[in-house]
Amino acid sequence: MRHVDAEPVRAAELDIRAAGPRCRMLLGDLDGDGRMEMVLAQPDNRQDVRYIPHQVQALTAFDLDGRLLWQVGRPDPGAGGPGSDYPAQIIDCDGDGRLEVLCVMDSRLLVLDGRSGRAKASLPLPAPHAHDCIIPADLTGRGYCGEWLLKDRYRNVWAADGSGRVLWHHEGNPGHYPWVRDLDGDGKDEVLAGYTLLDHDGRPLWTCEGLTEHADCIWVGDVNGDGEAEIAIGGSAVVLCDRHGRELWRYEGAVEPQHLAIGRFRPDLPGLQIAGVDRIVREDDGRGRPGRDALFLLDAAGQLLWKEARRTPGWLTIMEPLSGWAEDAPDFMLAYRRGGGLPPALCDGHGRTVCAFPLDGYAAHADLAGTGLTQVILYHDEAAAVFASRGVRLQARPGAGPLPQPKRLSHATLYPGGEV
Repeated sequence: MRHVDAEPVRAAELDIRAAGPRCRMLLGDLDGDGRMEMVLAQPDNRQDVRYIPHQVQALTAFDLDGRLLWQVGRPDPGAGGPGSDYPAQIIDCDGDGRLEVLCVMDSRLLVLDGRSGRAKASLPLPAPHAHDCIIPADLTGRGYCGEWLLKDRYRNVWAADGSGRVLWHHEGNPGHYPWVRDLDGDGKDEVLAGYTLLDHDGRPLWTCEGLTEHADCIWVGDVNGDGEAEIAIGGSAVVLCDRHGRELWRYEGAVEPQHLAIGRFRPDLPGLQIAGVDRIVREDDGRGRPGRDALFLLDAAGQLLWKEARRTPGWLTIMEPLSGWAEDAPDFMLAYRRGGGLPPALCDGHGRTVCAFPLDGYAAHADLAGTGLTQVILYHDEAAAVFASRGVRLQARPGAGPLPQPKRLSHATLYPGGEV
């Protein structure tokens, strides 16, 4: 493996104050110039999102030089915090090769032109609270995500087409962010709605039994190397199922493993590994014990490889897998929002810190300009900084054509799920 420098290179620093506070960053090549733009989604000013989720207050697009490209809505200095997802995504939802921005604003689902922010459609919601998140999907086999799922906080999922027509409704325990994937090869996405797999038409196919609470995140990938995709679900336990719903193993040594990640964190081991976050003490318990969490790693058979021996307080860590930080590097764990004085950092499959970032905040990551490597953006209310493993040029490349929009970016969520 190529040596990875302990100190990341700061490639850019941008002023994002015009977007307003408490935003979430989405990434995509909005104008097709060969580098990505940033869309800052600000939530509305709802302060309690335990039962009714956020809508979007404002969207603000910037390029990587810090130029404000467009803004829809008016930022609110009293915007709520990130206690739930923000209903916004960047995806080509009409198959024309150009990206749209989807969001729920003023109780309407808006489809915006990515280049200009101009509204292409304003559609009704299937129910008043159907705005917890947006999950683009291909439910009809057209070859692109021309449909989408909308959900309320914890009970209902609706599927709708590009005109807003409701295709079906499912009531159950759909978790935070259902994941879509064509698991049976029919060209249409199935829907992993919490512990239940739904067919493209909303018909339940199977349910993982014996799990309480709700599914926090869902991952799909060939974990054991048998050539078939498995499904990893983090909720009251970490469970690995095959695509038919047969449970392969269960790991119950973590409290509310809300953030999972499948990756090749340890190339020396067979198959893939599953990283997670153990909420050892979930929030301050009122008896003098501060909230505390820890990263952990499981092998392909569900055996614990290690768990972080964390001593500092902090129980709100978000962890995502990151590929392509440096040439020939394995996958790393990007951990941020750690608290207790721990900075955002990349960790390897042995639990070692590869590099720590000198700016606290939320994180986004992508190959921002077709460099072949992944950059990390750390941001807070006022600024965003781009970090890389080495010096990079983040310039537009108009002749190279638009950058692809990975599914990880078109299905962005506060509860990172995904597929490998």
